[in-house]
Amino acid sequence: MARRETEPPEQETLRRWEREQAQLKANVIEEDTEEWQKDSTFAGLERVGGVDLSYVKGNDTVACASLVVLSYPELEVLYEDCQMVTVSAPYLAGYLAFREVPFLVEAAQRLQEREPGLRPQVLLVDGNGVLHHRAGFGVACHLGVLTGLPCIGVAKNLLQVDGLAKDEQHKGQIRDLQMGGDVFPLRGTSGRVLGMALRSYNKSTKPIYVSVGHRTCLESAVRLVQSCCRYRIPEPIRQVRRQGQLGGEDPSLSWETWPVREGVTGICE
Repeated sequence: MARRETEPPEQETLRRWEREQAQLKANVIEEDTEEWQKDSTFAGLERVGGVDLSYVKGNDTVACASLVVLSYPELEVLYEDCQMVTVSAPYLAGYLAFREVPFLVEAAQRLQEREPGLRPQVLLVDGNGVLHHRAGFGVACHLGVLTGLPCIGVAKNLLQVDGLAKDEQHKGQIRDLQMGGDVFPLRGTSGRVLGMALRSYNKSTKPIYVSVGHRTCLESAVRLVQSCCRYRIPEPIRQVRRQGQLGGEDPSLSWETWPVREGVTGICE
């Protein structure tokens, strides 16, 4: 008992997060749950969201929590929201979601309160889902379980877990991706397919890494991400990162000064 009382606060936080993560992970659904997912053209899907947390350059405690909603399949921006936030939770490897997801959940809640008709039917998350350290529960899983929304993880770089590595075999598989839409599975040493490497754009030779977050199967996740790509990065994430970078450049931006295109709902606080 004495050992617990003198234990560093960071260890106490780690143990608490381990318990919470295990509880949340039990609720992840790795299969399609929506009617539109069953259609080859995603008929019925009208709104796709993107979320990201972008830190102010040189400061890992001040960030812009951003959410955008795009029309589908047109991929035109319908809603933009950025909130400058102070990130106080510690960084612990494998538990980044506990540091960042609360702000993304708040962004989804603001949308629900202010523009419920623009609620996205699926979220693309700048990060990973089941392609993740140890527990296989990345930010896309965490956010999906807390919001109840289908979520997909999309990462620019390979997270090297379960034996996955940027080795010569991986580089050779990338070279074999000849055109946009080509994929190869990310199979770990455990034998589990954790995600897909996707060449999303004909003119880009670098793949992106797609993984299940919540309430989607991997095949549907890859098809949707590919359909959202005008360039290498899918449009919901490209737009949300643009917004986060703008907000992060000047934390003093207010609703009045935020550049919002005509016909787009925008919030920056």
